[in-house]
Amino acid sequence: MAEFVYPPVIGAAHTLFRALDIRIDVKGTENIPRKGGAVLVSNHIGYLDFIFAGLTARPQKRLVRFMAKESVFRHKVSGPLMRAMKHIPVDRAQGESAYQHALDSLRSGEIIGVFPEATISQSFTLKSFKSGAARMAQEAGVPLIPVALWGTQRLWTKGRPKNLKRSHIPVTMRVGEPLEAPADQYAGAITRRLRERVQELLDAAQRAYPEKPKGAEDSWWLPAHLGGTAPTPAQVKEAG
Repeated sequence: MAEFVYPPVIGAAHTLFRALDIRIDVKGTENIPRKGGAVLVSNHIGYLDFIFAGLTARPQKRLVRFMAKESVFRHKVSGPLMRAMKHIPVDRAQGESAYQHALDSLRSGEIIGVFPEATISQSFTLKSFKSGAARMAQEAGVPLIPVALWGTQRLWTKGRPKNLKRSHIPVTMRVGEPLEAPADQYAGAITRRLRERVQELLDAAQRAYPEKPKGAEDSWWLPAHLGGTAPTPAQVKEAG
């Protein structure tokens, strides 16, 4: 079926990123399958993550259908675009229909994008992963593709103002090798292995990142364990 909306939106995103001089460093895109279903799994540190995670599939000429909270689809601007790009709305109170929609898409050869932390990590460290991605991959008989993003939190994240000006912010992305999800294995064990893979990729992306905070006031985007002033996971939990 022809795609009339998704490619122009990708083109618009590329134009915006060039205008903002966002320096994108992506490695591992050859791990995205050229055909067939797959579940693309990414960490979640900013509101624009679905755009960047989706871009990792473009070198293989693939489009990613993301599972996103239903409220995004109700917005007068984003809603029509999300539906036209065939992303999948998720009502957290009634997630069964979204799960089945994703399964059907995987079985028809689509790549489905999932953020298994469910929400943005305000500590910029990996939260625990929900097992839905692993279960979908098992049921559909498709691989899991781990992805790590770094730098996107500096553009727009929870509790911080947007920085969509020409600020030359680098974004580093790493795509790992496919992880099989055998149907006879426990989904929790697969999820743990998946999280370990994403953590390894995140560590690699952070090591490769070309910038450090310019001073104490600029260290908010760096996790506490790397010397930054982002809240620790315990502090985020306590703040509720």
